[in-house]
Amino acid sequence: MNTYNDSLNSNSRFYKWELVFWLWLAFFFNQADRQVYSVVLPQLRDDLQLTDEQLGLIASVFIWTLAIMVPFAGYAGDRFRKKWIVTGSILFWSVATLFTGFSAGFVSLMVFRSIATGGGEAFYAPAASAYIGEFHRKSRATALSIHQTSLYVGVVASGFLSGYIADHWGWKSAFYGFGAAGILLSVILLFRLKDAPTGIGDVTDTSNRGNVTFKNALSKFFQKPTALFLTMAFAGMVFVNIGYLTWMPTFLHERFNLSLAEAGFASMFYHHLFAFIGVMLGGQLSDRWSPAYPKARLGIQAVGLLLGAPFIYCMGQGNTQFYIYIALAAFGFFRGLYDSNIYASLYEVIEPKYRSSTSGIMILFAFLTGAFSPLLLGILKPNLGLSFALSSLFLFYIFASLSIVVALLFFFDRDRIEQLC
Repeated sequence: MNTYNDSLNSNSRFYKWELVFWLWLAFFFNQADRQVYSVVLPQLRDDLQLTDEQLGLIASVFIWTLAIMVPFAGYAGDRFRKKWIVTGSILFWSVATLFTGFSAGFVSLMVFRSIATGGGEAFYAPAASAYIGEFHRKSRATALSIHQTSLYVGVVASGFLSGYIADHWGWKSAFYGFGAAGILLSVILLFRLKDAPTGIGDVTDTSNRGNVTFKNALSKFFQKPTALFLTMAFAGMVFVNIGYLTWMPTFLHERFNLSLAEAGFASMFYHHLFAFIGVMLGGQLSDRWSPAYPKARLGIQAVGLLLGAPFIYCMGQGNTQFYIYIALAAFGFFRGLYDSNIYASLYEVIEPKYRSSTSGIMILFAFLTGAFSPLLLGILKPNLGLSFALSSLFLFYIFASLSIVVALLFFFDRDRIEQLC
């Protein structure tokens, strides 16, 4: 019996990192598919004769759709097998991405891009983050940080590849390629993803799924002021991130006359390269310090947001590519420090069986707010200029940092749970 348990523990320890690998690939396509639209936006605008306001609205409706669906997605992740939630999500959004390439105007883009793709992607993040949390306890922030790096790689890779494809074969081909690749990955994951075993090592017992209700999850969330302030901070970060991702490629394309491939790559590479460094550093420091200093996870996030704010302002005000790239890199590094603990900080105050649901609730509020960003910047662009619009985003980082400070000073000690799993 001991030999069997030792073997099972060993397999579990190996598989928890294999799981991170597969979900890393899934998150890669989640973010890559999302970024294709922003990179090919100038070409798509000219081909389909769309206005900047229409383009911003399409991006905003995408985020609103994601936000509306994500609470249901979070509940599904706690109520049903995460393997099927994650795999089904990848398949659905990849098919929608493929069909986006067939869009012929504003309405079809709204249906395939904003509603279908946004709805499919909504089901991934809550279940995937809680899925990783089931297999990782002491290594939780590190595992989630590794998973987060896929966002950066996906955005950078798609920024270049989709721009290159669009420059050579048109914007439709970019959607065809990324959609087909995601469909293939979903088939592979059907055979590789496993449920968390119960009562082994640091893996959570998932046998009580049937006891989870959305009403209870909502109650748990609102009983923890720390979770509310973390959500406010997340909303501020998401508002900045969505605005930056949507309009930065166009900003560089128009200001410096770069090709779509060059603008797509440059706008994403420097920021996300240093975000990669920041998120790995933040995850390592968080896992090292949090056992002795429970507030470390939230503290790292607050510092990252506060120090990143000035560089967001500089990002929009730069007159040379070099100056802008330096600002993007610094903004990325401090953004990575924050990203390393988005879910790990929430899990400090939420018990395991409600983590997918509460992650969904947090994403709902953040993305409902953040969805206004591309539309607002699209409205400001012809009136005040895209430079001013992008620079003004720094105010939301300051607001987000102060929200975490309030949680740390007044609520965290009361809200924190014992980290048994």
